Amino acid sequence: MGVVEHDETERGTRLPDERAGWRGWSRFVPLALIVLLAAAALLFGLGDLVSFDMLRTHRQDLVAFVEGHLVLSLAAYLVVYALITATSLPFASIVSVVGGFLFGVVLGSILTVVAATAGATLVFLAARTALARPLARRAGPWLARFEAGFRGNAVSYLLTLRLIPLLPFWLVNLVPALLGVPLLTYVLTTFVGIIPGTVVYVGLGNGLSAALEMGEEPDLGIIFAPEVLLPLIGLALVALLPVAYRALRGHAGRKSG
Repeated sequence: MGVVEHDETERGTRLPDERAGWRGWSRFVPLALIVLLAAAALLFGLGDLVSFDMLRTHRQDLVAFVEGHLVLSLAAYLVVYALITATSLPFASIVSVVGGFLFGVVLGSILTVVAATAGATLVFLAARTALARPLARRAGPWLARFEAGFRGNAVSYLLTLRLIPLLPFWLVNLVPALLGVPLLTYVLTTFVGIIPGTVVYVGLGNGLSAALEMGEEPDLGIIFAPEVLLPLIGLALVALLPVAYRALRGHAGRKSG
């Protein structure tokens, strides 16, 4: 991704929105869609509907609806979850648990990963088309240097950021777009990287009914429990092995030279 106009002339490159074929006002379409989705969520009071208290009251109605209208339920879950991800609303963990409760671990995990990837991709496209140019101009040459290192190891870095939930999900959605990561790389690493964490949250849905009957709620902080976080860190270290290998090979090459 180019950083400032004179740099992109020297390097013969173009900014992300130009490389992707976006022209004029059309590059604001993804951003406008996100704004409209956020407005719709506020208008329909999505925040009031997504809570364990609401689920405690209406869980039997939800189960009956899913049993009677499975296809419609699957579509509704996909749309709602993608909306929540795209607008960065703080309900994703709760909805993941509900997905496990309504659809089971396997189907619930598949639906959640697909919907979350779709919503995250919309954020990526909005950032790459509408925000990359002004932010790149502000960042200056520093961003170009950082971009080169990141893009050279994009798959490893993105998998690590997805596997270990230390940074906000919305931030990991934005940064790759500003660093010129290819869309396909972003989609695949997002899809694969969020699977373990998704399965953890969706799996909480298995015992949700009993917990709600006892007046309890699932522990949404379970992702940071050592027995969960340590395996995720292990997977992240595996994802970083190619980076370590390239660094060691480069160091050996410099020594031999």
